[in-house]
Amino acid sequence: MTEFDHDEGVRDMAELLRRGGGWGRIAPAPAALPDIAEAAAAADLLDVAYATLDSPVGRLLVARTAVGLARIAYLDGDAEETVLADLADRISPRVLAAPRRLDEPRRELDQYFHGRRQRFDVALDLRLMTDFTRRVLTATAAIPYGSVSTYRDVATEAGSPRASRAAGNALGSNPLPIVLPCHRVLHSGGGLGGYTGGLDRKRTLLAIERGQLPLGAG
Repeated sequence: MTEFDHDEGVRDMAELLRRGGGWGRIAPAPAALPDIAEAAAAADLLDVAYATLDSPVGRLLVARTAVGLARIAYLDGDAEETVLADLADRISPRVLAAPRRLDEPRRELDQYFHGRRQRFDVALDLRLMTDFTRRVLTATAAIPYGSVSTYRDVATEAGSPRASRAAGNALGSNPLPIVLPCHRVLHSGGGLGGYTGGLDRKRTLLAIERGQLPLGAG
């Protein structure tokens, strides 16, 4: 049997990827080719790597770029295809499943869900946010683990004290829930308010931070 030429394999994979035209349209690779994600990266054809994981708040999709973690999405129904299409449209069509490239954020999320992490250290890519959303989420990230704030206070910290409703909308568009903890923001009267992943998930995240759930419980 002829010894496999790795460089030639990378070139072949690059050609397959170019012909495929992006995620979801990649031709099947011969079994002898190297790992598809690593081959794509070597050929400069991987801009957004993603993976999925199970968690106490359901199945999640996590995606990163060379800059950092860009997206965490709750996967309900056919949401995965929608999220991938959005990433392809707003960041780059070079989107590919590459679980090993998401090891760090997946590890930090697992530690968080098991009560062993109160702050995330993974680098972030904030390009999916408007300037106002970035300011609101920066204020949100300052809320201590296990504590809560209000829409009014977050709006004030973001420099727009009269923009509580706009702050709520910005929180609802958070592309990095959990890591940027919009679940810690409540109505001034103490009501839960809204949450892009649904109120059950918001309750679960708050309960995890209060130590009210068994480790790993859903």
